[in-house]
Amino acid sequence: MQHARFEKPHSAKPIAVDVDGQPKGVLLAHHSGFRFLAVKLDAFGVDGQVFESIEAAEAAVRDALRPEA
Repeated sequence: MQHARFEKPHSAKPIAVDVDGQPKGVLLAHHSGFRFLAVKLDAFGVDGQVFESIEAAEAAVRDALRPEA
């Protein structure tokens, strides 16, 4: 017996982005990947940006929170 194979669509639910256990924003499915919406002031540097993957978005948020050297 063969089973139909279905691709899982992007999640309609927001995906929380936490850095060091602190919520910084959410990712929403977007036709080009995932759009980041900041919920904390220190993450607004990447607010509205679209990323190809969840991992890329999380890395960008972490980078934005690093203190300037």
